[in-house]
Amino acid sequence: IVARDNQPGRDGEMRLERFMKQKPPTFTGGYNPDGAYKWLEELEIIFEAMECSEEGKTALGTYVLREEANVWWKNAKMRLGPGGMAIP
Repeated sequence: IVARDNQPGRDGEMRLERFMKQKPPTFTGGYNPDGAYKWLEELEIIFEAMECSEEGKTALGTYVLREEANVWWKNAKMRLGPGGMAIP
């Protein structure tokens, strides 16, 4: 068991398992500012309890994007460089 826990990527997998046990809401996108704000508030409660880094918040938050929101994220991610900086 110890060897399995030391495998590369295992920390991320364990973090995702902990996150999903909290039953985070998904977000599908569309024009719904109140819904988006509520979704972010719910995720922030989970992130605070898990003591997530900003990078962890991005990875976990985007994991629960669905439909239009997921398509938007895939397109936005292609325009980002290292460190999340926009590519001109």
